Amino acid sequence: MELNGYRIMWLFVFFDLPTDTAKDRKNAAKFRKNLLKDGFAMMQYSVYMRHCASSESADVHEKRIKRLLPPLGKVSVLRITDKQYGNIMNFWGRAEVPKEPPPTQLELF
Repeated sequence: MELNGYRIMWLFVFFDLPTDTAKDRKNAAKFRKNLLKDGFAMMQYSVYMRHCASSESADVHEKRIKRLLPPLGKVSVLRITDKQYGNIMNFWGRAEVPKEPPPTQLELF
């Protein structure tokens, strides 16, 4: 199977979770930890991203996210191709920062 910029996917998870009670904070922390455990990296505090070698791999991780959803709060998942991700512009202040390269490790599942 040929890997190309239209087949390789990126998953983004955006969330706004309540932190009013100790239980809410625990649920939010557990959700973040589970995202990290599943190979996501924090892009911003409530935005996590993950490289997937294929659409099928992205399907697997989307199913995991659904199982990990906390009882309260808003969670959105966005899937884009590597080609689309190539158009991202990142800034720290007014300085543009180059995007991070995709992982070199190939996923096997």
